[in-house]
Amino acid sequence: MRRPTIRDLAQAAGVSVATVNRILSGTVSVRPKTVQRVQSAAEEIGFYGIGAIDDRAKKLSPHHRFGFLLQQSTRELYKLFGKKIIAACRDRRDEIVEPIVEFVDLLTPETISSRLIALGDTCDVVGVIAPDHPIIGQAIRSLKEMGKPVVAYITDQSAPERAAYVGTDNWKLGRTAAFLIAQTTQGPGRIAVFIGNHRYQCQDVSDASFRSYLREHAPRLTVEESRPTHEESSEAYRMVAELLKTTDDLVGILIVGGGITGVLRALREVPAKRRAGIKLVCRDIGPDTRKGLSEGMITAALCHPLEATSALLVQTMIDVIGPQAPVATLQRSIPFEIVTPENI
Repeated sequence: MRRPTIRDLAQAAGVSVATVNRILSGTVSVRPKTVQRVQSAAEEIGFYGIGAIDDRAKKLSPHHRFGFLLQQSTRELYKLFGKKIIAACRDRRDEIVEPIVEFVDLLTPETISSRLIALGDTCDVVGVIAPDHPIIGQAIRSLKEMGKPVVAYITDQSAPERAAYVGTDNWKLGRTAAFLIAQTTQGPGRIAVFIGNHRYQCQDVSDASFRSYLREHAPRLTVEESRPTHEESSEAYRMVAELLKTTDDLVGILIVGGGITGVLRALREVPAKRRAGIKLVCRDIGPDTRKGLSEGMITAALCHPLEATSALLVQTMIDVIGPQAPVATLQRSIPFEIVTPENI
C-alpha cells in the first residue's frame, strides 16, 4: 500500500502543500485551528509525520493545570472517578490539560478547606467533591478572590462564589429510587434511608425527593429517619445489622452515600428468603456494587455515566477560566444511568 504523501495530507485537510510544510518545519506561524485540522487528517490517512504534527499542535495549544479534590483514597469508586477525570483531560484536543488529582481521607471541613486552598495556589481552576459547609464556602470565596474558580462536582455547594456545578439532577434521582422501591414491593412495610452526611447536598436532595414521592404515591410504606454512615462501611454494617435484628417489616433500603459494602455484608448474614424481600437501591457503581448487582441483592444503582460526566466536568472547567468566562454560576446536569442486575 502506497504511503500517504504531503500532497495527500494537504488534500485531505483542505489546505495547501505549503501550509503542511510550514507545520512540519515548525519555523513559521500557523493558526492553531489549521494545525488541528491537519492533525486530524494525518491521523485519518495514516500520515508518517504525525509525531511532528502532534508536537506542533501541543506547542500551539493553550496549557492549563486543573486541580481535582476527591474523597477517600481507599474507596474504589473515588479511584475510578480519578482515573476517568485524568482520561478526560488527556482526551482534550484543543488544549493541553495537566490534571492534579488529590484525595482527602480526613473528611473534616477544616482539612478539605486547607487542601482546596493549596490546590488553588498551583492550579488554574479546581473541581471538588465536598460537603456544603461554611468553612468550605469561605475557601471557595477566597479562591475566587485569587482568580481561581471552583467547580462543584457530583454534589453542589451553596457558596455563591462557586463557578459551576456538574452532576446529576438529584431531585429526579431520589424520586426515581422511590418509584423503583414502590413498584417492586407489595403491602405495607418499612424503608430505611442511609446517607453519608447531612451536609452533602446531593444526598439531602435525593433523600427529600425520595420521601416526597412515597408520600404521594405509596403511603403504605413508612420511611424511617435518615441515618448517616459518615461514608464508613463499618458504620453502615453496624446500623443495618441492628435494623435486621430489631425489625421484621423492613422491605426497602435506600443508600445515597458511602457504605454500600457494609450494607451488603449485613444482608448476606440473613437468610436468603428474608434478603429477597428487601429491595435495595444505591448510587453509583464500584466493584462491590457490581458484585451486589450480579448477585441480585441490589435492585438498582443510579449512576453517573463516568466518561460523560468527567468530560463535562473538564469542559466546564475550561469554560469558567479566561476572559470569556460567564458571570453567572453554571449549572450543568447530566442524566443518570439506571443499572440493574439484568443490564449490568
